[in-house]
Amino acid sequence: MLGKIVKILLMLLLISPINAERTVPFAEPFFNVCGKAEAFWGQTVELGFDDLYSSVSSRGVVLSDKLRSNEGNSVSMVGFMAPPLTPTINFFVLTREPMSICPFCGSDADWPADIVVVKLDEPVTALPFDSPIKVTGTLELGTEVDAETGFVSLVRIKADNLEAL
Repeated sequence: MLGKIVKILLMLLLISPINAERTVPFAEPFFNVCGKAEAFWGQTVELGFDDLYSSVSSRGVVLSDKLRSNEGNSVSMVGFMAPPLTPTINFFVLTREPMSICPFCGSDADWPADIVVVKLDEPVTALPFDSPIKVTGTLELGTEVDAETGFVSLVRIKADNLEAL
């Protein structure tokens, strides 16, 4: 039996020589699988604002591979809580830089492009706008409109934990 298996393997090797051009590319598939494996084993993936998009142009934004490969996984991100629209809202906006005014009250020119909406189970009292916070939760991607406010988001974290730093 073992002899037959060896013969079959040798024939297969002779018939289809290994071609380096047909091997799996180094970068993407392997590391995407590893990223998902990390999340599977309960590890939280750290995201930064530079990890959000692979390109930004007048035609829109393209979500980065790191962001897309971690959709549905536990992630954490450090940023600043933009002043919320009302004290009873169940979400807030996480920004790279502190914002001292309500982002909804100014023009869209004042509104940064790299934001993340943080969804909450319960309303939270606004934290000082100039103090960094760490948000940990499940990453959600895709266009979503808040039914109460009409606010449109593309990248969200459903918060499990907020930590003032």
